[in-house]
Amino acid sequence: MPLGFYIIMAAQFFSALADNALLIIAIALLREMSAPATYEPLLKLFFTVSYVALAAFVGAFADSMPKWRVMFISNTIKIGGCLMLLLGAHPLFAYAVIGLGAAAYSPAKYGILTEYLPHRQLVVANGWIEGLTVGAIILGTVIGGVLIRPDVGNWIVGLGLPMVHSNPLHATIAIVSLLYLAAAAFNLRIPDTGVDHKPLRSNPIYLIHDFTHCMKLLWRDRLGQISLAVTTLFWGAGATLQFIVIKWAEHNLGFDLSKASMMQGVVALGVALGAVLAARLISLRRSVQVIPLGIAMGLVVMVMVVVTQPSLAMVLMVVVGGLAGFFVVPMNALLQHRGHILMGAGHSIAVQNFNENLSILIMTGLYALLIMSNLSISAVIVMFGLFVAGAMYLVLRRHNTNQREVDSIALLDDHPH
Repeated sequence: MPLGFYIIMAAQFFSALADNALLIIAIALLREMSAPATYEPLLKLFFTVSYVALAAFVGAFADSMPKWRVMFISNTIKIGGCLMLLLGAHPLFAYAVIGLGAAAYSPAKYGILTEYLPHRQLVVANGWIEGLTVGAIILGTVIGGVLIRPDVGNWIVGLGLPMVHSNPLHATIAIVSLLYLAAAAFNLRIPDTGVDHKPLRSNPIYLIHDFTHCMKLLWRDRLGQISLAVTTLFWGAGATLQFIVIKWAEHNLGFDLSKASMMQGVVALGVALGAVLAARLISLRRSVQVIPLGIAMGLVVMVMVVVTQPSLAMVLMVVVGGLAGFFVVPMNALLQHRGHILMGAGHSIAVQNFNENLSILIMTGLYALLIMSNLSISAVIVMFGLFVAGAMYLVLRRHNTNQREVDSIALLDDHPH
């Protein structure tokens, strides 16, 4: 891999690290305010609403200038969201601004891979990017869990950082802002890929029409629709699982928020291991063969209901994460490959983000409703597992039907990695 790829990875690592640390801090801020429990999953909803609302525009924006510049601008927006928290803005609204930056960041982050690398290296590149991102999730949730401890927050207050007064949680936000600044510094070192960029159209009606056309193209493509369906289900389920794991760890294991956030990191460790294995073992042609692992993940999740021992819980979380990482990385690479061929990198990732984050909005919204109705966490876990397994099974049946009509897999490369 060229040096520029590792710079891209470093920028992504620090940005994702800050995103995940800030989620735990935002939950702690809501609890400090005595906000209703339903506000916690709403954090994810406010974060992802920009992905859906601005999907028609961020893809065109990412394709209109060098990707490093888009990433730098997006990180600056995230820093603005941190400043809002420091100035006392409501965590939901500040996190929505950070989500705005993330929505603009994502098409550039993934789109630059298809510009910078040959498509036969996309599974490997995605394995590294997803593995590193999950590493950032692990470390980010751990950092967030450590920073919300009162003794750590008070120590940071004692450092006398600018805009930090007596609130320990505000002091932790200042530390997270430094992580975003580090990501922005790496953004400035990302090389230009030399790809021609499309001028950004100023007519919003044209952009919406163009985005709708791109979405139809990807959903009609035999391989595009399968990979898009899988990643859409995965990210909606993954976002919901973040909150399920916290509630489950508090209920079944007796953990507080700081310890429960560590269990998210254990899941992410499994995802990282699965992602690395997928990058080494799965070629682009074999990518759809991993769909049954998505069915298995849904079934294994339901075992959480009977687990009450922390050591056994950690093993289970690694297994769940490993299954998730092994099947989503090849499908993500396949989706990027088909999208790049059909419509271009930025537009493709914007379509992907729209569908995946619409799934996050729907699934986290349903989870919030279930919590409001006082349904037990065990019942929620069983319903969640059955839904994931059943949905993945329907996607697998659809793929088998497509293959009987036309063998699209034969068109893909099968290079060993």
